[in-house]
Formats: sequence, C-alpha cells, structure tokens
Amino acid sequence: MASATDLARACVASAVKDAGETGLSEDAVARALISEAIAVFKKTRSNADIASELEFFAENLSEEEDYNFMRP
Repeated sequence: MASATDLARACVASAVKDAGETGLSEDAVARALISEAIAVFKKTRSNADIASELEFFAENLSEEEDYNFMRP
C-alpha cells in the first residue's frame, strides 16, 4: 500500500514531467503545487496552523542539519 509520501512524490514527478513537455518551468509548477496544498489544508485547518506548518518547513530547509527541534 502506498504511503501519503509515495502518492505525493508520484504526483510531483508527473507534474514536473508534464511541465517539461509543455514548456512550463519547474518553479512555476512548484508554486502551483504549494498553492494547491494550502487549499487542501484550508478545508480543515486554521490559517495560523497552516502558517505554522509552512514556517516549520522554511526553518528546516537545510538537508545538512537536523530539524530545529532536534538541535541542542
């Protein structure tokens, strides 16, 4: 059974592939995907909760460091 991450990765890979075939930039597709994810969040979450989620990801963009909550 596919996980939520597996499903999301497949959707993103498909969108990026389609973007390349139609001349759209990966960056534009990424922005659209973020916008659509936020629309899904808005169905069940508050704006403050969504902002907190996005802030967590923004603060932990580095793949070379542990997440902030794991740092001493």
